[in-house]
Amino acid sequence: MSRVGVIGAGYVGLTTGACLAHMGHDVVCADIDEARIQRLNKGEVPILEAGLPELVSAGIASGRLRFVVGAPAASADREFVFLAVPTPQGDDGSADLSYAERAAREIAPVLANGTVVINKSTMPVGSTRRIQQVLEESGLGAREVRVASNPEFLREGTAVHDFLHPDRVVVGCTDGAAAARVAELYAGLEAPRLVTDPQSAEMIKYASNAFLAVKISFINAIANLCETVDADVREVALGMGYDHRIGFEFLKPGPGYGGSCFPKDTAALLYTAEQAGYDFKLLQGARDVNEAQYQRMVDKVANAVGGDLQGVRVAVWGLAFKANTDDLRDSPAIEVIQRMLAAGASVRGYDPSGAARAEQLAPGLEVMTDRYDVLEGADVLVILTEWDEFRWADYVKVADLLNEQRIVDTRNLLDPMAMRRRGFQYEGVGR
Repeated sequence: MSRVGVIGAGYVGLTTGACLAHMGHDVVCADIDEARIQRLNKGEVPILEAGLPELVSAGIASGRLRFVVGAPAASADREFVFLAVPTPQGDDGSADLSYAERAAREIAPVLANGTVVINKSTMPVGSTRRIQQVLEESGLGAREVRVASNPEFLREGTAVHDFLHPDRVVVGCTDGAAAARVAELYAGLEAPRLVTDPQSAEMIKYASNAFLAVKISFINAIANLCETVDADVREVALGMGYDHRIGFEFLKPGPGYGGSCFPKDTAALLYTAEQAGYDFKLLQGARDVNEAQYQRMVDKVANAVGGDLQGVRVAVWGLAFKANTDDLRDSPAIEVIQRMLAAGASVRGYDPSGAARAEQLAPGLEVMTDRYDVLEGADVLVILTEWDEFRWADYVKVADLLNEQRIVDTRNLLDPMAMRRRGFQYEGVGR
């Protein structure tokens, strides 16, 4: 059992802390939000993440998981301290390290000799070196503290599973002994452990997310082409996916990628490339396709109602950036809604997660608490997030409530032939 501190109790920090406690480590998790810490100490998890409430409750009950206010309180006497703080995107696309640097300054005076500080948040190449420098400038004295990069590869909605069943564990550090100690934290997990230099570890995370973003943009471009040549992208993706060099993952067309990682990380990698003097046209092209995909979805809705959204009443199912999460950050659904509102439509929306902040992000949107209430009198139903409850909805009731039987399914959630047999005018993506 190791003594671990985790700075930050968001998606990454909370999942990391709860899972490490589950694996037998003694974990103290810190955040600056006192109300959040009070809730967590009661076992109340403020984010929607499968399996996380159970792990938090079990960790508290076992005494292996505690929550405190402030980074220093979670760092004193710890063998390892994870930095899981926000690294938001700057105006120029770069990642903002100010939160990580502030945390490093706060914890430097209390760190024990031999502590390893671990960058868990996604941070650009060179961040390990930068955090080491900040620590040394902030009063380490003769104490020996090492910094390592240990990027997370967690998908929202399946973060607990991803942590406990990883494809790989990556550790980057200039000190081989410190890197081995970090890797040993994951003993018991059946996954390859890659120990490398910090710059390569940092690049692995960005390269992985950028590749997935490119893959999504590629299948969206193929879907758009399928529409013009009368092919079905579902069949195309199936035929591609059986090739083990390609695989089935991330070959599902839709309204574009979003969330807290892909938009931010692709921008940060493009910024890194620009600073290095490399014109990363491939990645820029993927971002351009993604940006165009939002408007393409709006155009689909407009075409479904005759070409103009002015005065059209739109019902939206799905507001979160993906199913099984309540995260609205850079949600394609919100982007599409904003554009429909700007085109003169009135929009009512529903999401199973509640999506309380959606109205703030898309002024003019009316969020309702029942999926059928949003349909009453609407001219078209637009499905923007792939929740299973939309797949199994009562479409006889849907037809009765809609003013016109029109569906624009940006997630290809429904069967086109089945919908058309029921009398719906149905439009998918690339079908």
